[in-house]
Amino acid sequence: MRALAQIDIIDTLVADPVSVERAAADLLDNKSAVALADFFKALADPTRVRMLSALARTELCVNDLTLILNMEQSAVSHQLRALRKWRLVRHRKVGRQVYYTLDLDHTPEYFIRSLDSARLHSSQVRGNRRSLPG
Repeated sequence: MRALAQIDIIDTLVADPVSVERAAADLLDNKSAVALADFFKALADPTRVRMLSALARTELCVNDLTLILNMEQSAVSHQLRALRKWRLVRHRKVGRQVYYTLDLDHTPEYFIRSLDSARLHSSQVRGNRRSLPG
């Protein structure tokens, strides 16, 4: 990639060189951009978000998640494979059981804060429903 000083300026192009320089200095590198995009791909599925929210609280096995999410075991396993690929969950094996938990080393802090915020909002909405007449 060429440095900004080497970029050919087209006469019709109007740009603020200070803003361009500042933005270029803060531009995310390709590797980081791919990692962030992958993280958001993982969160694009509500089932995976719900799994992560459960695993953020405690370690669970596939059977636990099957009951909690009311899903088929194969579907839970499929989603867990994807989350493992993205390194958002870690696992440990005890006999024939595999236990999963959120991988805090690879889960951004803003996701944890978002979960907490969503839980708070959800409990407030449920609280408001109880107080409505009807």
